[in-house]
Amino acid sequence: MIRKYLLILAGLTSLLLGIIGIFVPLLPTTPFLLLSAGCFLKSSKPFYNWLIRNKLFGGYIRNYLKYKAVSKKSKIFTISVLWIVILISAIFFTELVWIRIILILVAVGVTIHLLKLHTLTKDMTDETKSMF
Repeated sequence: MIRKYLLILAGLTSLLLGIIGIFVPLLPTTPFLLLSAGCFLKSSKPFYNWLIRNKLFGGYIRNYLKYKAVSKKSKIFTISVLWIVILISAIFFTELVWIRIILILVAVGVTIHLLKLHTLTKDMTDETKSMF
C-alpha cells in the first residue's frame, strides 16, 4: 500500500519536473513525463489514463513511446532555445572555461539526441489519436 503512494508521489513529482522542463531547456521534459507515466501505470490507472489522454502531454507521450518521434516544430524550437540559453549562460554567467566546455558538451549531446529521434508524420499522429 505504501509502495502505491510512493509511486504516485514520484509520478506527480516527475510530472512537475517535466512541466518545468518545458520552460527550462537544460531540464529534460521527455524522461520526466515517461517516468511519470511509468509510475502511474504501476500505481494509479486513473492518473495514468489522465496523463496519456491529457491534451497537453498525452500525444507527446504516446508518440514518443510508440514511434520515438517528435514533431519537426518541437525539434527546431527545443534546439533553438537550448543553444540560446547555453550560449548566454556560457558567455555571460561563467568565466570558468571548464564549465563553458561542459555546457557546450551538454548542448551537443542533447542536440544529437533530438536529431536522432524520428520526425513525427501526420500518419503517426492520426494513428495515435485513434488509439485513445
